Amino acid sequence: MKLIAVFCLLIGTFVCTSSGQTTLGTKKANLLYCLDGFPVCNHSQLTSGQAKQIADLWHDKKLWACTNDYGDCDRSRLTPSELKDVTESAHRQNLLSCETTTDFCNKQLLTPAETEKVDRIASLQNLATCETGSGLCNHSMLSPAQLAEVKGLDHERNVLWCETGQGECDQSLLTPSEAKEAATVTHQTNLIACKSGDGYCDTSELTASEAGQIAATARERNALACAAGDGSCDRRRTLRQAKSNPSS
Repeated sequence: MKLIAVFCLLIGTFVCTSSGQTTLGTKKANLLYCLDGFPVCNHSQLTSGQAKQIADLWHDKKLWACTNDYGDCDRSRLTPSELKDVTESAHRQNLLSCETTTDFCNKQLLTPAETEKVDRIASLQNLATCETGSGLCNHSMLSPAQLAEVKGLDHERNVLWCETGQGECDQSLLTPSEAKEAATVTHQTNLIACKSGDGYCDTSELTASEAGQIAATARERNALACAAGDGSCDRRRTLRQAKSNPSS
């Protein structure tokens, strides 16, 4: 009988202890749910201090979302002073987008003075784009003087493209003297490429005299490379040269 009583006492203690641990674990898990903002959070299981801290935490998170114009912003939860700050922050962000043209700009939210400033910035940016040829130029935004300047720069850029062999050269836009100068510069550049052995050499553009001079120079340099044991030596060329000049 005593054994039964002791057994029952032990069982009762175990059940009581397990029940207490389960309750404690449930409250801890619920606190974590509330802290992470899960819908299963049971606020009735929180202490008053925990409830206030969590409410403050999520209010601050909502305030941050509204300050940065995130999609989960709920302005109805903000105080009047917070709503004022958030509205001003949104205005500043929109103004920045309009001034830098890096994001979506809502010009309807700008004041007249801000709209004038943004239009001026857009005009200057377009002018810079037109002057440098670095993007799409809106000629309709240019004044007559600016348009004349831009056309002059476009022409100058085309001349340089034709002379350097870079960019999109349009020969049809060159004057006769410019076309002659471009041809001279291009010929000279090709001649240097042929002489140096570096870059692309268009032998069809050489005169007979230039082609002969370059061939002779190439033979001399090949002989020099072979004498030095350089890897660029072409022994077959040396042998051909020896056969064509048996007396030497």
